[in-house]
Amino acid sequence: MTRETKIEGHCEERFKSVKDAFKTNFDENLEVGASFAVTINGKHVIDLWGGYTDADKTKKWNKDTIVNVYSTTKVMTAICIHMLVDRGLLDLDAPVANYWPEFAQAGKDSLPVRYLLSHTSGLAGWDKKFRIKKLYDWNLMVELLAAQKPWWEPGTKSGYHTSTFGYLLGELIKRITKKTPGTFFREEIAIPLGADFYIGLPEEHDIRVADLIPPPPMDLSSYGVIDPKSIAMRSLTNPIMDVELTKTRTWRNAEIPAVNGHGNARSVSRITAALACGGELDGIRLLSEKTIKHSIEEQSYSKDLVLTMPIRFGLGWGLQSKDFPIGPNPNVFWWGGYGGSVVVVDLDAKMSFSYVMNKMVSSLTGDPRSEKLIKALYSSL
Repeated sequence: MTRETKIEGHCEERFKSVKDAFKTNFDENLEVGASFAVTINGKHVIDLWGGYTDADKTKKWNKDTIVNVYSTTKVMTAICIHMLVDRGLLDLDAPVANYWPEFAQAGKDSLPVRYLLSHTSGLAGWDKKFRIKKLYDWNLMVELLAAQKPWWEPGTKSGYHTSTFGYLLGELIKRITKKTPGTFFREEIAIPLGADFYIGLPEEHDIRVADLIPPPPMDLSSYGVIDPKSIAMRSLTNPIMDVELTKTRTWRNAEIPAVNGHGNARSVSRITAALACGGELDGIRLLSEKTIKHSIEEQSYSKDLVLTMPIRFGLGWGLQSKDFPIGPNPNVFWWGGYGGSVVVVDLDAKMSFSYVMNKMVSSLTGDPRSEKLIKALYSSL
């Protein structure tokens, strides 16, 4: 007999269908543990959680449970970069090498900063092959990227910067602020907003971390990714992500600003609520409205060389498109993480929402669990 999952938290009555959809995901055995949160005008109108933090379903998912959200982390890193732009410390049209001189190698002397944010720099991966634990070595990763030759002509196409995104932008943060990206994020965003999100997780929080439950092996051939020499395979398999490593102290402690952020739906939606409200939340201004507006200007819209499907990229996130429609409003941006986590900001509705879970699915993009929640949410507005 299947044990019924109790859904906890807060949900305004008008969004009852969203809570029902959240519970249905558990009833249909699509979830083990998860959270879903929505802000409108900066206030949480939905903050739900339920299930368990482990595959054996012995430990309850609590209000303060957090988990590795993989590439949803990229949104946090992009916000840090836009804050530097807002402060006049970083010019998106200036060469990366102006801030990071070693980056000028391999013909990259004039490559502009904006190409890093839009996944169009040609640096979707490394030629040198290595195991995933090398991602802990920041200096090695950035030295290799400084020497790396772009895999295509920069600015002409997008190719999702799966792991490189965080090192490329993180090194700019380090060069400009003299702080690691995790430290800058914590001091300038997480602490001021009281948001329970980390890039580099202190050990005292380990007790609250849910175990990620690996998905079935992904059949990349179903996405047309079969050539081992293709850009997609070179990016997605070097290194190969080992979900079991996310349970280790070394992984959690490292700062890998593309993939190892830890948080829950409440913290992700609170941070992005500031963007949904024009850059300011509870008297804390992260960004100007001008910078936010510029960040959702289309930079690239074509079949992505890594994700092998059309992605409309702005500066640091995906944009509303016919290929990935999210609700009825035009001024929407989003991104998600391996396994299913996602965050969406709807500027027109002044709304942000996030879905975070521990049972992973095998998909490069899209997840029927969050799609169901999003449909119910917009139907309730």
